[in-house]
Amino acid sequence: MSLEKALESLRLGKPIAVYDSDDREGEADLMFHAACASPEKIELLRKDAGGLICLATNEETAEKLKLPFFADFVCAEVSQIKEMKCTKTAYGDKPAFSISINHNKVYTGITDNDRALTISEFGKLVANGCDRSSFIKNFYTPGHVFLLISRGIEKRRGHTELSIELAKRAGLPPAMVLCEMLGKGKARSKEEVKEYCKKNGIVFLEGNDI
Repeated sequence: MSLEKALESLRLGKPIAVYDSDDREGEADLMFHAACASPEKIELLRKDAGGLICLATNEETAEKLKLPFFADFVCAEVSQIKEMKCTKTAYGDKPAFSISINHNKVYTGITDNDRALTISEFGKLVANGCDRSSFIKNFYTPGHVFLLISRGIEKRRGHTELSIELAKRAGLPPAMVLCEMLGKGKARSKEEVKEYCKKNGIVFLEGNDI
């Protein structure tokens, strides 16, 4: 039941909260679909979540746009920081990070207005078939929105993969906005996130629900 409610929330442009698992990060992310990005929703992530605002997509999109995993990019022959490559996080996974982007029409790129513009325009790009020439023409890097690439829930069960699986099941293009929910010095506990969701009418899911 919670899964169906979550999918309907995403279709309606509403945020949901997803807790990965007790034996992984033990964190919850607030997330919504990129097509529904607005300054108000970015402010919600910034104030009520507080982590890093990221934009997840799938491997097919990454291949079309020629987006690299950042760890692989660092390891390129021309890189002078190859030794710094992260091959495994503290919780056991390879990082999902790709490059960071801004849309050409932003000013600094960091404001709620600017990040909403970058995210919504990327969402349109994905929905319209991922034309690489349009991507290169309209976006630049480095920017203030961090792209993540899902490896698929068969290979990895992080928030990146969970969010893209939810988009797929909701019948939405693979472009999801997500942000970790932080507390004092650490991530909010599962119970704290549940209480927040209950208070604000937001659907709460666990990774196992997906």
